[in-house]
Amino acid sequence: MDDAIWAIWYDLEDNNDQEYFDWMHNDYLPFIQSKTGCLWASHYKAGANEGTGMKAIRDNLPRATDDIGQGSQYIQLIGAASIATLTGNEKFVNDSGIAKQAQLKKRKNMRECLFQVVSRVDGPETNLKTPATTPGPVIQMGSFRTKTIDDEFDVCSWYTQHRLPAIARLSGCIAARTMLCAAGWAKFSVLYEFTSLEDRRKNFEEKHEAMGLTDDKWTHKIHNYTVHAPGSPSVAERLWPPVT
Repeated sequence: MDDAIWAIWYDLEDNNDQEYFDWMHNDYLPFIQSKTGCLWASHYKAGANEGTGMKAIRDNLPRATDDIGQGSQYIQLIGAASIATLTGNEKFVNDSGIAKQAQLKKRKNMRECLFQVVSRVDGPETNLKTPATTPGPVIQMGSFRTKTIDDEFDVCSWYTQHRLPAIARLSGCIAARTMLCAAGWAKFSVLYEFTSLEDRRKNFEEKHEAMGLTDDKWTHKIHNYTVHAPGSPSVAERLWPPVT
């Protein structure tokens, strides 16, 4: 099972750099995916079309003030069975063939984390995906800390009792997982997978995320004490592997 994810957020000065994207999608990511222990590799473009409610939520979330990479335009995700797979001698994060490619110098404001999956649920559309393979065509990914230790207990309870059970019944949802960070700024992450932007907006954003704008909801309380990384939560469309 893909219980570990290496996540990298970054920006590009030139979003039309075809040489970079050709290299990413034809050489670099297939090279990583061919490595022993890699279950999947994927590349997403954030800033996807979303509803007005999501912008209001993101604008009101507390933000990290630490000196961390501010990248938020693109997300590279690598899936493996364990953190040990990703951090072994000359493996993945320690593989110069992966980490020191010349084209990577074009990335700006980079930030990365290693995540371990804590819990996961399948959504109604889970049959569209083979287990332990590339995440869905559209994702929403949050990465954050909480303001206090007590808040950490509350956010774990919220996901267990409220958010994940709702996701399991949500039309258009493929799957979701919560994660803890083994290395990197964030302590928590959540990765939702959807069939399309429209399904995410209509069934998730308008019916669930919007609760964060209402003072008397548990979700609103969560939004007030979670301190998010730049751009979090990101709504992103998959660039590679191409969506068919």
